[in-house]
Amino acid sequence: MVQPPQNGVRRELTEVGVERFTARDYRVGPIIHVVLFRYRPDVSQAEKDEILSRFLALAETERAGEPYIESIVGGPPMGGESAEAGFEYGFIVTFASAGDRNYYVGDPVISDTRFVDPVHADFKRFVGPFLSPGGVLVFDVTGTS
Repeated sequence: MVQPPQNGVRRELTEVGVERFTARDYRVGPIIHVVLFRYRPDVSQAEKDEILSRFLALAETERAGEPYIESIVGGPPMGGESAEAGFEYGFIVTFASAGDRNYYVGDPVISDTRFVDPVHADFKRFVGPFLSPGGVLVFDVTGTS
């Protein structure tokens, strides 16, 4: 079983520097980025649909003139396990490298805007007011076994 790194990505960022940490060829291999949203009770279905549409559109975001997100899928839960813990929509974003994922995540890990996806940063500002307190869960895993 693979153990997660101690002190995580922040230590790694300090060790390699922000330019390398966000490079397209940094730690090449699939990264699966899971995002779950829990909305405020007053968020309408139309607003949820708009959030879904905008999130899925991030797949077309370019970096240096080329798309850098491998894929995005998302929507409401469909499994029937009733184990959603109040989260209403989930997304799976796949990247070809940790560097691409790091560029996408940006703040709060990376504060230098030269190394942050501005389109994703704008989306985070857009969606924030629709989320309940504690209304986002993010979990990353490698796509390797």
